[in-house]
Amino acid sequence: MAHTIASCHRLLDVIDHIEGDARVQVVFTVAPDVFNQRLTRHLERLGALTLPWSQATRERFDLGIATSWGGLHQLHTPLLVMAHGAGRSKRVRPGGYGGPHLTDTAVYGLDRQRLTHSGRVLPTALALSHEHEMDVLRHQCPEALGVATVVGDPCVDRLVASLAYRPVYRQALGVREHQELTVVSSTWGRDGLFGHWPDLLPTLMTQLPADRHRVAALLHPAVWDAHGHRQVRAWLRHCREAGLLLLDPTQDWRALIVAADRVIGDHGSVTAYAAAVGRPILLLTSPQAAPVTGTPQHLVATGAAHLDPAQALLPQLRRATTLDQRAVMAALTGHPGQTGTLLRRALYRLLGLTEPGRHRRADPVPVPRLVDGEILP
Repeated sequence: MAHTIASCHRLLDVIDHIEGDARVQVVFTVAPDVFNQRLTRHLERLGALTLPWSQATRERFDLGIATSWGGLHQLHTPLLVMAHGAGRSKRVRPGGYGGPHLTDTAVYGLDRQRLTHSGRVLPTALALSHEHEMDVLRHQCPEALGVATVVGDPCVDRLVASLAYRPVYRQALGVREHQELTVVSSTWGRDGLFGHWPDLLPTLMTQLPADRHRVAALLHPAVWDAHGHRQVRAWLRHCREAGLLLLDPTQDWRALIVAADRVIGDHGSVTAYAAAVGRPILLLTSPQAAPVTGTPQHLVATGAAHLDPAQALLPQLRRATTLDQRAVMAALTGHPGQTGTLLRRALYRLLGLTEPGRHRRADPVPVPRLVDGEILP
């Protein structure tokens, strides 16, 4: 069940462990979500067999896999549910949901509002990235403990597997050996970098010497869906004409992080992933964005150097902070390098099938393709 482009990225990492099995037929459906306007088109471009949501809710399947929550109670299938970002760092918004067990400190995605429906625990298996999430679950929704299992983070394992390809990614992006690549990453919403500081990208393009610096923009897919692809490209037209590299939201963002010399980010997952693989970080924070304590996003928020958009940017780039990689990685995943094995085991257990052969290592992410300054399908 793909709810958004972002959730689809995570699903593709997961189904890779079973998709090649001749006993398994993978079918996609686009689940209800406000940010799914181009998702059906993306799945068609991937060549995926896709069923309408109205049909998917009538059929019975051997296993459903989801990385978001919308509409899951309508399905007739055992469910494996996991996060589509770097763990669960967001809080339930105050006043958004009632119930005696929900407060403004509740962790989103591990709360009773998401995990249950009509008193029934929705997931057959709840895949967690870290043991810390088990502790949160024990406090917020103890009835779901019986279906929870810690598997780690498939995204970070593929990111690590891609590190050796850094020169290949940089060459594909047109970054020369003497140039530094600054990746600007924004999550969605008013608290995200792009929503809160829209002038940052034009300012970077103006202040950084073009012969020595390249800048790439990595905007959360929901930014594109919320404003429209035409509008986002229009806002960034002059930046692109000045040399900005713009990632199409359907493309794998991890090659950009591997290629980067530094990342300017916010409280989103990408910043945490970048810190975990040793990329120096400059942070732009919003007072409204307060990651859950102990999460990788919280480690970044408390440990990274902060960028002041009102001051000269070039001197600040030198102050980008390389965080303690081991600490961030340990907060990201409870099983570094083992997620594929654990996920595969869980998938085949739920399917009632024996695992075929040996599990292969995580694959590096694809080499990006650059067309007129935009990283496209």
